[in-house]
Amino acid sequence: MKFVLEVTMDDAALAKDPAGELGRILRYWGGNLRQYALSPGDGSVIYDSEYREVGRWHVADQTE
Repeated sequence: MKFVLEVTMDDAALAKDPAGELGRILRYWGGNLRQYALSPGDGSVIYDSEYREVGRWHVADQTE
């Protein structure tokens, strides 16, 4: 299996403070992962601190 996290850092809060915003995203989603079985197909949209969609994470099997 693979854990895939993609975040677009081009605009909004991520452009203003990329390290701070990405750190917040990683802390929030890292803490939230216990809510998932972490099986292939699991995933969720990722939002920045201004609640704008900036990416997603998902669990994939090795063929992806």
